[in-house]
Amino acid sequence: MNMILDFFIDNFPSARALLTGGPLSLLWAFSCLFFAGYLKKTKHLKTGYSRKIFHFLIFMTAAFVNWQWGLPGVCLFGGMTSLVVFYAILRGEGNMLYEAMAREKDAPHRTFYIITPYFATLIGGVASNILFGSLAVIGYLVTGIGDAIGEPVGTRFGKHQYRVPSLRNVKSTRSYEGSGAVFIVSFLAILAGITLVPELKLDATSILLALPVAIGCMLVEAVSPHGWDNATMQIIPPLLISLFIL
Repeated sequence: MNMILDFFIDNFPSARALLTGGPLSLLWAFSCLFFAGYLKKTKHLKTGYSRKIFHFLIFMTAAFVNWQWGLPGVCLFGGMTSLVVFYAILRGEGNMLYEAMAREKDAPHRTFYIITPYFATLIGGVASNILFGSLAVIGYLVTGIGDAIGEPVGTRFGKHQYRVPSLRNVKSTRSYEGSGAVFIVSFLAILAGITLVPELKLDATSILLALPVAIGCMLVEAVSPHGWDNATMQIIPPLLISLFIL
């Protein structure tokens, strides 16, 4: 508990960052969710697409902010994104922001499966940074791109489905097509992440070793309980990188 508290104290943004970056972060997070909701409402996108558009934009922003301003910037952006998510939850069903994230198939627990991924993201991000330091950015990229691709591909092309664990009485499935996409895109995300970590070097050896790491990411995403892959997919990639490549 002290370690977690120290993490937030050490990475609490400065007053200047709060005054300048806070409003910008809030506006950008709101814009991302509004964009996803707009596409669902006007273009009639399935929720499998709209929620992952928001997911992708938020995680890619977190990776960029981490690269430019470090963990205090990520904590600030995460805090502002939290306000946007909980605002959408307060507005509830029928609101464009809420509907962008809430899967119809999760009924009657739609809100639960917004809140669960939120806390999974928070837990995964904090744990990854505490345990693996600079390698955590690879978890951002794998979760933001690799994990994000699975549901849209499964929604569009998923013909071969399998059941996954669920913490509520909600039928949850993934597809082999989606899992294959997770593997391919996770591999590319790992390679991109290697270029951002000072301790790592992108060469023939790291490219080769990234393959079993991507396979591990695919398997972890496949068996993660419904709503909790945002945690496992942030923790497992840097763990495997530290074992295979670092």
